[in-house]
Amino acid sequence: MKVLLQANVSNLGHIGDLVKVKPGFARNFLLPRGLAIFADERNRKLFDHNMRLVDAKKVKALTAAKEMAIQVGNMSLTIEKQVGKEDKIFGTITTQELADAFKKQGFEFDRKSITIQDEVKKVGVYQGSVKLHPEVSAEFKIWVVAQSHG
Repeated sequence: MKVLLQANVSNLGHIGDLVKVKPGFARNFLLPRGLAIFADERNRKLFDHNMRLVDAKKVKALTAAKEMAIQVGNMSLTIEKQVGKEDKIFGTITTQELADAFKKQGFEFDRKSITIQDEVKKVGVYQGSVKLHPEVSAEFKIWVVAQSHG
């Protein structure tokens, strides 16, 4: 029996592959789990159409991420911290603080997608990056300044 895979199945194939399997395997495992569909002409056309839609969405998401990377690349975030002697900061800069600073500027990023590239110990300028898409990251500046008392 020939089926068209709708998901990657180990030891069998990848999405879109036309594979020949035993009827019982198709009926009892692949078809009920939505891993495959019968490989008739109608299903093949429908599958191709859906794959084109998915590809178009991927291209659109990549383009949007690249545009956002340009905006983020031009940004500088300012984080105020208490400082001690020789401009050493108390504590550390967290990715959550950076996510909050981005939110104030109108960008919603999960703190897990943000990385601080340098070890922040003193007042100064540091580099950070945010992963916007599996293929796109953007770097930005982090300004660490002394907290004003007053």
